[in-house]
Amino acid sequence: MSCGSSSRHRQQLMQEMIYDAVRPPPPPPTSTTTIRSVLKQSNEPIKTKRPVKNSINNGKPDKLADLLNLEEAESDAETTKKVQALEGLKRLVKELQMEKEENKRAAASRVRLLTKDDPENRVTLAMLGTIPPLVAMLDFEDSNSQIAALYALLNLGIGNDQNKAAIVKAGAVHKMLKLIESPNEPSQAVSDAIVANFLGLSALDSNKLIIGSSGAIPFLVKTLKILDKQSGCQARHDALRALYNLSISPSNIPFIMESDLIPFLVNALGDMDVSERILSILSNVVSTPEGRKGISIAPEAFPILVDVLNWTDSPGCQEKASYILMVMAHKAYRDRQAMIEAGIVSSLLELTLLGSMLAQKRASRILEVLRVDKGKQVSGNLGGNTSAAVSAPIYGSSANQYGKDCLVEEGMMSEEKKAVKLLVQQSLQNNMKRIVNRANLPQDFAPSEHLKSLTASSTSKSLPF
Repeated sequence: MSCGSSSRHRQQLMQEMIYDAVRPPPPPPTSTTTIRSVLKQSNEPIKTKRPVKNSINNGKPDKLADLLNLEEAESDAETTKKVQALEGLKRLVKELQMEKEENKRAAASRVRLLTKDDPENRVTLAMLGTIPPLVAMLDFEDSNSQIAALYALLNLGIGNDQNKAAIVKAGAVHKMLKLIESPNEPSQAVSDAIVANFLGLSALDSNKLIIGSSGAIPFLVKTLKILDKQSGCQARHDALRALYNLSISPSNIPFIMESDLIPFLVNALGDMDVSERILSILSNVVSTPEGRKGISIAPEAFPILVDVLNWTDSPGCQEKASYILMVMAHKAYRDRQAMIEAGIVSSLLELTLLGSMLAQKRASRILEVLRVDKGKQVSGNLGGNTSAAVSAPIYGSSANQYGKDCLVEEGMMSEEKKAVKLLVQQSLQNNMKRIVNRANLPQDFAPSEHLKSLTASSTSKSLPF
């Protein structure tokens, strides 16, 4: 019986049961009928009563019993189907363990197909012992067998952390690197499959350090550089994502620095197809001293990062670029000077006006650090008297509230305020020019007198800290 007819049969039985339950009882028999029945029963011999099936339903089939029997039959059919499927998976594992390479290759292709969209098959096949023979197939010289095994392993690990750990434990990383380092370079298809496996396996935290220390990072970087011009290549995106996964672990940052990845990533910024992913990697790298040093010494790193704030309207890119610059600005005076030379102030002021809330907050923090540096530099030029040096103004202080400054407009404080005022005024004017250019306004557009008066009267207290 098909599933559709079975369902209709079940519904019909249920309707009949409901009808029988609500149908009024038949009228009581007449007295004559009752007497005749009694007389007839008294003249007949007494017989042993047998349970009459469906007596309460006036001879009709027992609807409830039929319904239960139907469900039981369907349950038995489903169980039989699952048992047969399990037996088929067992035979598939046996084929993987055969000596003939052709049988193994066909079985690996079958595993790849069965685990593509079925999480239950991934669990079952792994429990039946599919992973070790698939990993062993990576030693075959036939590229078709290697590809079949690699993609079968890839599908087994999708959404299953236990399988990812088991694949690494079975030695897959070592065998994949052995394929890469062999005198006969693997084909592009094999290389792409290895990159995809590194991406999937590196998503598990316990695998990150194992893969990073194995020598996979130089391979991923090499693959990324080779495929740099092929923007539509899936392997390029897989390699970037795998490197991002590996960069999450601080222990892998030294391996990333040894691969000369940072200068390549900095120079690749500007390609909107991969820029946000690159900035995500740099955001992980900047968390360690080695990573900050690598970014700092990369050629044109700060001009490029500052330029990201100018040309992109993507909130993700702006937030990540401002985070990298914020961490660098807080850690090294030399990096702050390089940022100022790259024209970061005007870009940050624009970001505080047009950026996302998180980008605005980070831009304001960078401006605060730069302003403190400017004050210290002015005080040093006035004779090195740092006892009266002042950092960023504290919002809501009594001095600001009542308009009284602890220092009068004489001496060092006056010179510091003049320097900061000039810096802010120039930055605001540059910011307005940049906004005008981005708005595609005529080049002869000039700010109004009201705007000029605002920029001329602005001080460091107007910055949104």
